[in-house]
Amino acid sequence: MQGSNPINIEALLSHVPLFNGLGPQEIAKIARGTREIHAGKGDILFHKGDPCNGFHLVVYGQIKLGFTSPQGSEKVVEIISQSQSFGEAIMFMEKPYIVFAQALTDSLLLHVSKAVIFDELERDPHLCRKMIAGMAMRLHQLMTDVESYSLHSGKQRIIGYLLRDLPDTEHSKNLVVTLPTNKGIIASRLNLTQEHFSRILHELSELGLIAVEGRRIHIPDIDKLRSHEG
Repeated sequence: MQGSNPINIEALLSHVPLFNGLGPQEIAKIARGTREIHAGKGDILFHKGDPCNGFHLVVYGQIKLGFTSPQGSEKVVEIISQSQSFGEAIMFMEKPYIVFAQALTDSLLLHVSKAVIFDELERDPHLCRKMIAGMAMRLHQLMTDVESYSLHSGKQRIIGYLLRDLPDTEHSKNLVVTLPTNKGIIASRLNLTQEHFSRILHELSELGLIAVEGRRIHIPDIDKLRSHEG
């Protein structure tokens, strides 16, 4: 289901980090080229090969980006969450989508048209810098992922994922990490089979480094888990 309430869209855009610093007039201009997309869990937003006429911003919910191999297996490339955007690079390249996008939960997104963004970029270099910075961060994360898949064991990848949002100076006890989605999707994101992912979680549990309760992962000692990564 899709809706379009300009006042609502302007309010939503004004809280998007990408558009911080834009005045009401600029927000109103972008809102005129923006539409809301309400996606139910499991809904496909676009398929690989579909034309890209703009980019998406997630207001709430989770979106899975991935592709399907010729053998029919699915590879998750990225999991997009609240306040994150996707599709900018393909929009600038003026190419069709190279992945599919599917809602993992009921989600609300904004689709911002390419035409309105191109007009605003010509007017506001600040927005251009912010979009380039966002895409550069995504590229850096992609390179980090490739390095992880190539050089790190499955256990190291999982430990790194569990500790991904923690600074190296964090030494808390009794940390709880909540997995953002089911284990199969996270396993694919880490380039592991679901069976391998579950086996490693079991091994870490047997060592007393974590305790698993559904999607909640209890970490009794961050330093011990972090040192085990090496």
